[in-house]
Amino acid sequence: MDATVREVLPTQSAISVGMREIEELRRKSIENTELFWEPVANELFWYEKKGALFDKHEKPPYGGWFENWKTNLCFNAVDRWAQSSRKNKVAFFWEGEPGDRKALTYNELYREVNRMASALLRLGVSDGDRVTIYMPMIPELVISLLACARIGAIHSVVFAGFTSQALADRVNDSKSKVLITADGGWRRGKIIELKKIADDALKQCPSVQKVIVAKRTGQEIDMEAYRDMWYDELLKGADSRVRPVPLPGNHPSYILYTSGTTGKPKGAVHSTGGYMLWAYYTQKAVFDIRDEDIYWCTADVGWVTGHTYVVYGPLLTGATSLIYEGAPDFPEPDRWWKLIEEYGVTILYTAPTAIRSFMKFGEHWPGKHDLSSLRLLGTVGEPINPEAWNWYYRTIGGSRCQIVDTWWQTETGGIMISPQTGITQIPLKPGSASVPLPGVDAHIVDENGHELPANRKGFLVIGHPWPGQFMALWGDRERFESVYFKRFPGSYYAADYAMKDHDGYFWLLGRADEVLKIAGHRIGTIELEDALIVHPSVAESAVIGKFDEIKGESPVAFVVLRPGHDPSPALRRELLDHVRNSMGPIAVPGALYFVEKLPKTRSGKIMRRLIRAVVEEKTLGDVSTLEDATSIDEAEKAYRELQKEIRRES
Repeated sequence: MDATVREVLPTQSAISVGMREIEELRRKSIENTELFWEPVANELFWYEKKGALFDKHEKPPYGGWFENWKTNLCFNAVDRWAQSSRKNKVAFFWEGEPGDRKALTYNELYREVNRMASALLRLGVSDGDRVTIYMPMIPELVISLLACARIGAIHSVVFAGFTSQALADRVNDSKSKVLITADGGWRRGKIIELKKIADDALKQCPSVQKVIVAKRTGQEIDMEAYRDMWYDELLKGADSRVRPVPLPGNHPSYILYTSGTTGKPKGAVHSTGGYMLWAYYTQKAVFDIRDEDIYWCTADVGWVTGHTYVVYGPLLTGATSLIYEGAPDFPEPDRWWKLIEEYGVTILYTAPTAIRSFMKFGEHWPGKHDLSSLRLLGTVGEPINPEAWNWYYRTIGGSRCQIVDTWWQTETGGIMISPQTGITQIPLKPGSASVPLPGVDAHIVDENGHELPANRKGFLVIGHPWPGQFMALWGDRERFESVYFKRFPGSYYAADYAMKDHDGYFWLLGRADEVLKIAGHRIGTIELEDALIVHPSVAESAVIGKFDEIKGESPVAFVVLRPGHDPSPALRRELLDHVRNSMGPIAVPGALYFVEKLPKTRSGKIMRRLIRAVVEEKTLGDVSTLEDATSIDEAEKAYRELQKEIRRES
């Protein structure tokens, strides 16, 4: 066992003390929901408090939060501090990839958000309208989210790495009235032409009436008369004060699309009151936010981690954050460590994928910088392997910083399982997400819903509703119930495998459905398969995930060609480029195999389990439902031939 891991492994007595305290809080939060959460809710601002804080429902999601209370998410995130002694405290430092910088105090953020809210109102955006935001990591992105929340508009952020078709699909599903974008963004020294991508998408988006464009890169772009307008010009003459709209606790705050087991992305809808409470509480409970902290969550706001722990959580707690636009290793692999040193970052929250990438660069890069300001490290997106945990703890944290390994999902709104430094200290177990937070009624069950004993792998489910739970899938109630609540009635099905050890620590073991986690991003296998099938040469496709030491998972595709098309290296490159153009670079398969047939059941279902066994060179297991055994021979032959080709090229 590694010496550093031995240093942090817990003693039984240390576990008992911390676990008793956390378990008691968790028990109270579930058995006496109102009593537990009301003091926390009272730390936030509410226009009205009528009726129960929590109402139990008979139908999914089995509970509603603050349904008859009224509040405003933007007021709590910005106005509370702008109207207090913290008004001149920096809300966030921002640094662009080229090195340009900006700092916004809470008072300055207040003024910018009000002006943007005023501009949206003048464009006819009102309570309940949807606004899609497709922007790089620049201050205008955060301001736009908050402006929407201020007037009751529902924002839908689309990751700026997605292609025009992915953007169009999300705009059309939400029927957004306005699109906010930028001329471009910087990535590894190159300009990403976001406005051009948006223009391509908008050819298919009849609901969009206005497009607001922020100037970021300065390159020439097309501006359509009467539809497109510059962000800066729009704000000229805008009102400096816009009254926040008092909104019911169950008013939708945002839609965020996440891939699922079918091709169509799912629009997870989060509330206002419950989401606000959960973002606020988890930011404090997990990260132990202090007034002097400089907090940095490295996620893009296009993902839920960016929503909750770049924008809303830090602002709701009055924290000072760092936001960085560009790639982590540009222009050199020490860009992050340089930023930590220069800004005095005290809390770093990032993905295991990033940590594994930095491990490959070597310890000398972080060794060039003073990282002694750090006091807490966090991970998110996927389970962190002990080797990466140990490197993070020793090399970045100087063997002195606690690591909060967090588990949660787009649908949960915020962290669910994690060490809780703001509540109590419990010893660390490298590779374990630790224990559920108060309010999280987590269980490991078998396929029949029966709770499993310690050290048995099963399905992770959440019993009692929690404040941050999502309310619905946008426009698809049937899918909402069937995907998340039908398999284990009365519980939320996380579709993750997990186990709980004898000490009560949870260990996450990967996805139980057909969703890949690539560098912390969720991509549906069906969505990837559909992208391949669109190509005129492809008849069928099957995509699985293979372990990748950097990304966590890498897509692997098996393709059956249409008659008249022959396998070739050129066609393989063409198909990979096709996926890149239709889904974005992150979705490109790490390997693509040509086969004559796919392994299927007699009912026609593709047996991805068998394909995965071939690629991972493992035993096939039960093949009793396989329709044609020669399909496995095909897959194994294709795998061997490509491996030979790769070895020849190397």
